[in-house]
Amino acid sequence: MKLRVPYSDRSDPAGTTRSGPGIVPHFVGLIVTAGILLAALTFARAAPPRESIVADLSQRQVPITADFDGTEIIVFGAVKRDGPARTDSPLSVIVTVEGPSRPVTVRRKERIAGIWVNTDAVEIDLAPSFYAIATTGPLNQILSDTEDLRHKISIPRKIRSVGAPSNIQDSLSFTDALIRLRTRSGIYQLRPNTIRFLDQTLFNTAVTLPANLTEGTYRVTLYLTRDRKVVSSQSTTLAVRKVGLERDLYRLANEQPLAYGILSIVIAIAAGWLASAVFRWLKS
Repeated sequence: MKLRVPYSDRSDPAGTTRSGPGIVPHFVGLIVTAGILLAALTFARAAPPRESIVADLSQRQVPITADFDGTEIIVFGAVKRDGPARTDSPLSVIVTVEGPSRPVTVRRKERIAGIWVNTDAVEIDLAPSFYAIATTGPLNQILSDTEDLRHKISIPRKIRSVGAPSNIQDSLSFTDALIRLRTRSGIYQLRPNTIRFLDQTLFNTAVTLPANLTEGTYRVTLYLTRDRKVVSSQSTTLAVRKVGLERDLYRLANEQPLAYGILSIVIAIAAGWLASAVFRWLKS
């Protein structure tokens, strides 16, 4: 009678015990799993901390009154991290304040027979009525062209001009002229090195709003950059509104132009009659 011996208890001719068929693959799997966990732990330790930006404004509304001659808003905030701050590359902040965008017609003037006349004209599809940029350093040093193209931060990137008449070969010069004129009047502002940055964490800056503001909702956007790339951004709004008598007259002129015209005539007649009466009284 023959006895059957289990495979795992057999010995080879040299006396070495053979392993079962499932032990070796299981052992290899444990080694692979341990290696993956070790690599993940090493990567987690080496990964830089995530950084985000939180900010607020000194005021959320700008009232436009009869004696409004401009104002200033303070933008302040902090960098939020989930670990210690990095020291391998500096951190930078960009703050933009953008007014409502409108189409703009830019005309070229030429002197003909001693008289300045309008000749060529280019319709710019959208241009901000106000745009200001404040940074911790020169814009081209803290933001790459690729990131500028993606986020449209610089002034030329904010102006959208789809096309120009075929007879105009230098359409870009019209955009440059618009930027130059609005920069001269304070409507467009580029202010490098005006953000105070404390310990790569706290920051603040002041943005000057001119007297000739367009009414509407303004967007304030903050960008956090490192290695010339945007790593975080945040946006908020600023309301610019006419208040008091100025707003009532503005609404009347736009919503009821006929009534506004009649009222203007009545006021002009009354003012003329009153002035005439005063002069007659002074002569007498």
